[in-house]
Amino acid sequence: MNKRSWRHQRHMKRRGAAVTHLGCLCVAGALLSMPGCNVSEQQEQALGTADAARIDSQLPLIHDTIITQYVATLGRSMASRTSRADLDWHFAVVNSSEVNAFALPGGFIYVNRGVIEQADREDELAGIMGHEIGHVVRRHSVQQLQKRERGDVALVLLCTLTRACRTISGRVAIDVGANALAARYSQHDEAEADSEGVMNTRRVGIDPEGLPSFFHKLLDMQKQRPTAVDAFFSTHPTDDSRVAATRRQIASLAPIPDAPLRRDTPEFHAMQQRARALPAPPAPTSQSATDSGADSAVTRHRPR
Repeated sequence: MNKRSWRHQRHMKRRGAAVTHLGCLCVAGALLSMPGCNVSEQQEQALGTADAARIDSQLPLIHDTIITQYVATLGRSMASRTSRADLDWHFAVVNSSEVNAFALPGGFIYVNRGVIEQADREDELAGIMGHEIGHVVRRHSVQQLQKRERGDVALVLLCTLTRACRTISGRVAIDVGANALAARYSQHDEAEADSEGVMNTRRVGIDPEGLPSFFHKLLDMQKQRPTAVDAFFSTHPTDDSRVAATRRQIASLAPIPDAPLRRDTPEFHAMQQRARALPAPPAPTSQSATDSGADSAVTRHRPR
């Protein structure tokens, strides 16, 4: 083999390795997955950490110690009893009046202020948080990324490396998200997260009825004030059958002897009143939502 031919082969091997690596590359929080590219738990945590850093710096978060500590304590009490208790779980409250919550890969859970304000009882807030914890436990975002087809990569690169998706019109035209937040969960994924939410609350002695109760409340709100819950329904498709399925699961569970399940606490209402007393949330803008990649869960100007 002559020297020129050897160099050509070495160049082609390097090029092939680079293309393979590109399929699993994490760029600015976007994991670009091609067929056969499996996301390890370490990569999952790295992806979540990168996205959380962007969200924490660009979205309005509530930093009131009493509110954030209450939410974190409630969330960690549930997360610590799951099969992924070893994750470094993080919980934050977004200063948005829209009723929604979302999860990042690796154990990052965000709850909108609107969820806290609209919940009637502690078990309703716990149910929604338990549901989001369930998405992380089942690795739904990671599974979405692993299913990406080769043709999606160019679009994801376009959104990640340029400003083409940073306007409402551009994002709708391209119709692809920049990271895991843009993935819409399937009905199967949502049902699994509901099931996890039921068990997550029950394990810590909280009544799992809070989850279908909150779903039912939002269905009623949708009829009266649809704009208040648009974000939730766009990312968590919900109807009466979903409420019924969750209640059937709850009814099938054996009662816990000598351990009444908790539905509410004075501490929840004190925290809720503190949240309601805060200044009004800032008005959402298309720039802040799309730059953060979190439009799918907080202000839904386009989406999980």
